[in-house]
Amino acid sequence: MQRPEERRPRLRLGTGIGWRPEIADAVEAMPGIDWVEAVAENLCPGHLPESLLRLRERGVTVVPHGVSLGLGGADRPDEGRLTALAERAEALGAPLVTEHIAFVRAGGALTATQPLEAGHLLPVPRTRDALDVLCENVRIAQDALPVPLAVENIAALVSWPGEEMTEGQFLYELVERTGVRLLIDVANLHTNHVNRGEDPAEALDELPVEAIAYVHVAGGFERDGVWHDSHAHPVPEPVLAVLAELASRVSPPGVLLERDENFPEPAELERELDAIRATVKTSDEAPADAPAGRRDVPAASAAARQRTAVAQAALLSALVAGTPAPEGFDHARLKVQSHALAAKRADVVAKVAPELPEILGTAYRGQFLAYARTRPMTGGYRHDALNFAEHLLLAGDPGDPEARRRLSDWWLERSGPAPLSRRPAARLLHATRRVLLRR
Repeated sequence: MQRPEERRPRLRLGTGIGWRPEIADAVEAMPGIDWVEAVAENLCPGHLPESLLRLRERGVTVVPHGVSLGLGGADRPDEGRLTALAERAEALGAPLVTEHIAFVRAGGALTATQPLEAGHLLPVPRTRDALDVLCENVRIAQDALPVPLAVENIAALVSWPGEEMTEGQFLYELVERTGVRLLIDVANLHTNHVNRGEDPAEALDELPVEAIAYVHVAGGFERDGVWHDSHAHPVPEPVLAVLAELASRVSPPGVLLERDENFPEPAELERELDAIRATVKTSDEAPADAPAGRRDVPAASAAARQRTAVAQAALLSALVAGTPAPEGFDHARLKVQSHALAAKRADVVAKVAPELPEILGTAYRGQFLAYARTRPMTGGYRHDALNFAEHLLLAGDPGDPEARRRLSDWWLERSGPAPLSRRPAARLLHATRRVLLRR
């Protein structure tokens, strides 16, 4: 079958910004916005935000950006998630879709262990096994999607022991074997420079720059010698310097500013976009041709998937379930990553269930982090919010009767007749009655 990568020309996207509901009005009013990127999982194909619809009517391209597929995971991509991503691409009339070179869950059938969710993007080891698995997963995704796929390099706080390739070599082989396009995040290259000692210029030298679909630019901050890719701070000069390095090698088809939190005034966002434009100095020349297409990608061996599964499950369990750290990892960095995962988990649960911090007040964060230390996430964030509320109610929290009543009402309304908990129904019913009697 002819691949979308082989039959569609490269696109010149221009300058864009990550669309978020919090800045939707500002984005619509900004001059010079050629395209936007929206988190795919936050969109419903049948009920797209009015702001995105108005942007599309004006001719602004919208690209769905996935965060939960886990192409670097040991398991094959979930068919339901692929179908959902394809539906969003079609609903938006998108010219391509993007995802990450990362794993986001581990455990399950391949390791006969409890499935665990990271709630965040974690790096894959740069080994032959992991590359074989990633290439097959990318091929599966390409076959399921109606438009070309581009995959993004991620930021990492930890390094895998025993890696066999540099990041540039790993990405070059991925493109060579699959024909996939690349979404290069220059902020992530800077992050890996600080955290892993990897030279961004060397990585760019090894990359197949002709495969670049577009570029991400974002801010972060450094604390105790560790760079945190926060997407909540202004773009720093070192990140712009990496962007300049990339632009000296190729004219990127598109460049996009990412901001996910602590949104500044529109004027500040516009100044950052101007700085990005000035750094790139986009030429009018057409971008270089994309790779000619993938070779036949052999299926990853069962042994390669098994070895990858065991390694990823061991790492994720150490990060979210407190099991011993796998041999060869930096324990201090694992602790930093573990704390970062728990903090992100608390933040996202507060966003998907804003009633919880409103009910619990300032105690929310401490209570959630205490809960997260012994209860790793095994489903999505909404499931996590329900489990957290159930945990508090079973423990007799919160202590304030009115807050406890409100929390029990919230939990009962959302759990319905078939609660998401795996506890026996009789025990759960008894616990709920006990809570209600305390009113």
